[in-house]
Order: sequence, then structure tokens, then C-alpha cells
Amino acid sequence: MSDLSTTTDLDARLERHRVELTGYCYRMLGSAFEAEDAVQDTLVRAWRSYDKFEGRSSLRSWLYRIATNVCLDMLSASGKRARPMDLTAPQTASSAVLNSRPEVTWLEPVPDARVLPTAVDDPAETAVARESVRLAFVAALQHLPPRQRAVLILREVLAWKASEVAELLGTTVASVNSALQRARSTLAESEPRASDAADPLDEDQQRLLARYVAAFEGYDMTALTALLHEDATLSMPPYDLWLRGQEDIVAWHLGCGSGCRGSRLVPTVANGTPAFGQYRPSGPGGRHEPWALQVVEIADGKISGLNAFLDTARWFPLFGLPERLDDER
Repeated sequence: MSDLSTTTDLDARLERHRVELTGYCYRMLGSAFEAEDAVQDTLVRAWRSYDKFEGRSSLRSWLYRIATNVCLDMLSASGKRARPMDLTAPQTASSAVLNSRPEVTWLEPVPDARVLPTAVDDPAETAVARESVRLAFVAALQHLPPRQRAVLILREVLAWKASEVAELLGTTVASVNSALQRARSTLAESEPRASDAADPLDEDQQRLLARYVAAFEGYDMTALTALLHEDATLSMPPYDLWLRGQEDIVAWHLGCGSGCRGSRLVPTVANGTPAFGQYRPSGPGGRHEPWALQVVEIADGKISGLNAFLDTARWFPLFGLPERLDDER
């Protein structure tokens, strides 16, 4: 076999692991862009050192070992990522202040296609994968020390054996089990709210989202209230403001957030949940400009969280959303 054929074959073998590695690095780092950087670094390191790979473990295990080391190095050089809920108490709409925190490294959304493999035969495995990239779960992971985070993801999400994790981390099974126990205990203190399975959306969820789009685009706050849990939350990174409860969320939309009136929503998916590109009206002729990536959390048949990520120059290209909407429907 020629050197070119060997190189092409190795590239293809490495590339087959890109999506699952990106999912792993995203859970570790809480950033879509950093996860992609980490995976690219992992694959480059693997390609360069492949002649030293002795095959004592599978190629997949070897890649995870490299990816783990890359992530641990990156985490040692940066702080943990956060949601507004991690930093402040909820405000009320009447006293809300939009305070941007440029020094905060915010938890980032991620497109499903970047982190969730499509060729998975086991529905239970698919459900775990989607649940483990939810914003609330990834935010909870950020409270764990990096090595505990790796242990929990490998054991609980990816279902690795303790002995396999011990080999990957260069430690003992007892140490892995201890780290897992501590990680579980930490997560239990602030266990993220469960969300409804949404792969694919069932008829009730589809109707809920259709009603949400109609209510939001029509700016019908009575209809919107009916779709929200009583303790639903609204957050808007990079602002540390967040609101809790139907009354304050509606009051916000009628007050400071009234510029959203007349918006249009374009559906997408993020973090295993429904999402929308929100476009606010701008000028005559039906033109709408990007305003926010909305990630919608659903629990028990109602909306439990509205997460509006406002850095559209960053998020809309990543999610393949249009630069603007020019025509009326």
C-alpha cells in the first residue's frame, strides 16, 4: 500500500470518531468552539504519533486518552463556565438590570449534529447522550474538578468500565470509584431539572412548540403564559440577568424586552432540545435581523426554560441560520 493510501486510510479512521469525541470534549469544556479545537488537537496529535501506537488498546480508547489530556490541559488554563443562574439570584422584571460580565466565561450552546452521533442503535444510549448535553447537565458538570468530570462522563455517560477509565487516566480502579462517588455526591446537591425526551418530538411537543411560535411571533402574552411552568426561567447571556416565574417573564417581554415584538423564529436544535433563531424587525419591507439563539427547555409538557444567547455573530453561523430574513411570509 502506498504512503498516500496509508495516510488517507488513517485520516478516515480518525475522522470516524470526530463527533463522539466532540461530544465528550463539549461535556468537559462547556464550549462548542473549544470542544472543536480540542478534537482537532487530539486528531493532529494522534496522526503525528500513530507510529508509536502499539495497539495495546483500541484506537477509540487511545483517542479518548489523548482527548482527555487535551481537555485537562485546557481546563487548567481557564476557569469553569457558568450560566447566569450560577452567578446571581433571580431579579424581578421591575428591578432588572442588564449587567454584562465580560470576565465571565459563559456556558455555550452546541448544535446536536456536532456532538450526537446519528448511527446509534440503542434508544437508551441515544437518550443518555441527549440528556447529557442539556445545558443544565453540562452546567452541573462544571462544578466538578476536571478529573472527576472526566470520570463521571466516561463511567455514567459513555458506560466505560472502571478498569478502562483507570487505564485511561493512569490510576487505580479504587481511585476511579472514589472519584465517581464524589462526583455523584456533588451533582446530587444541585441535581439539574429533568427534561422531557425529545428525539424525535412527539405530537404533544410539536403542538407545544407550534403554540410557542404562534404566541411569541404574535406577542400574545396570555398564550405564552399558558405554555410556561410557574417557575420557568429566562436567561440572556452575556448578561447575568435571569428571571423566574411566569409573571416576571411576561413583564420583561412587555417592558425592557418589548423590542422583541414582531420577531420571527426559525427552528433548529441545540443541546438535545428544540431551539430557534430569533430575528427582530429592522426597518421597512419586512426585514428582520438576528437577535438571539433561543434554546427551549421542556419538562412535563410545558416550557421550563428559555435561554436566549445574544451573541448572534457567534451562534448563527455555527447553527447554519440565515444572516437575515428579508421577506414577509
